[in-house]
Amino acid sequence: MVQHRVGYAPGVYDLFHVGHLNILRHARSQCDYLVAGVVSDEMAVLAKGHTPMVPLRERLEIVRSVRFVDAAFVETVPDKVETWQQVRFDVIFKGDDWRGTEKGKKLERDFADVGVEVVYFPYTVHTSSTQLRRALDVLVNRPGALSAP
Repeated sequence: MVQHRVGYAPGVYDLFHVGHLNILRHARSQCDYLVAGVVSDEMAVLAKGHTPMVPLRERLEIVRSVRFVDAAFVETVPDKVETWQQVRFDVIFKGDDWRGTEKGKKLERDFADVGVEVVYFPYTVHTSSTQLRRALDVLVNRPGALSAP
């Protein structure tokens, strides 16, 4: 019997950009079946300190439509092992901004206990949702800017 390697790529995927696409592309190249974990608004607030600009339903639809993604899952708990109990993946993909950090080391320890590999991908430095959010804030808040209807 052939075993399939199931990968899991969690993210907020707000203001979807080429960095998100790169993560999903690289993740899919290292597994047979890729599940993208789209973080709920509540979880995004816990992790990032603000609500995503794009509503969850739309972020989920965007990610589901990416050809590298086989399934999308709404992530609603902060504990990745609890998410693993629901999704049952063999490898989790994270940006290398997690490597060597306390949260990255904890992730590695937690997943070593259940046999899940942690793979880090290069963080896309030139594009991020945080940078896009800052640029939008500047545009919206500058003097003379058009206000939203």
